[in-house]
Amino acid sequence: MLLAVDVGNTQSVLGLYRGAELVHHFRIESSKDRTLDEYHVLLRSLLDVAGVARGAVEAAIIASVVPAVTEPFERAITLAFGVEALVVGPGIKTGMPILYENPREVGADRIVNAVAAHTLVGGGVIVVDFGTATTFDVVSPKGEYLGGVIAPGMKISAEALFERAAKLPRVEIAQPPRVVGKNTVHSMQSGIVFGYVGLVDGMVDRIVEELGYDCRVLATGGLARLVSAQSERIEEVVEFLTLDGLRILYERNRP
Repeated sequence: MLLAVDVGNTQSVLGLYRGAELVHHFRIESSKDRTLDEYHVLLRSLLDVAGVARGAVEAAIIASVVPAVTEPFERAITLAFGVEALVVGPGIKTGMPILYENPREVGADRIVNAVAAHTLVGGGVIVVDFGTATTFDVVSPKGEYLGGVIAPGMKISAEALFERAAKLPRVEIAQPPRVVGKNTVHSMQSGIVFGYVGLVDGMVDRIVEELGYDCRVLATGGLARLVSAQSERIEEVVEFLTLDGLRILYERNRP
């Protein structure tokens, strides 16, 4: 089996693939303070809980946007399973031209998402990823990575509101019953949720206008379903888009 690891700023998502099938997935905190030994024990424990023999992991691939976590995760995989993980970065074969001024600046997760999305739709596509940041990645019909947009994520925007506005309470990020709130909680929820719906739809409109042609719009990430339920532009939520992209990249780079 292939172990695919997506190390994000807040959480890491791990997936185990048997061929093209995702058979197990796990979500853990991306802790910079966790030691190599702790990651080693955690990896083995996750597989034990899932009932997967340690020898079943024959290969691994990592995409990370947290450099301090990449090396201990990579070494822990070697200790736990005896395999050397492929790390997404400069030199890896993506099969996708990166039309960015400096391709090294593009986060590994964004390239992985772009590859997975273009493989899935076979044409022009915009990927909206609701993570610590909300990112938009644009791929041309020919499969070129054109660039994208980076905006503050919903959770960190909400946290800034909670911390800076002394009289406002901390609220759950959830869809309110209406746009015009009748109390403080619903008013805040409306601003957070419908505000981001407007951001997404407005940004997609601007991207399409600039491109001069329409694109499919896919969403992924923890809050994707919340926003997509109200969005007029998001066509489909693909929960494990990044893991699927890692599997595709491993196939393109396997020894």
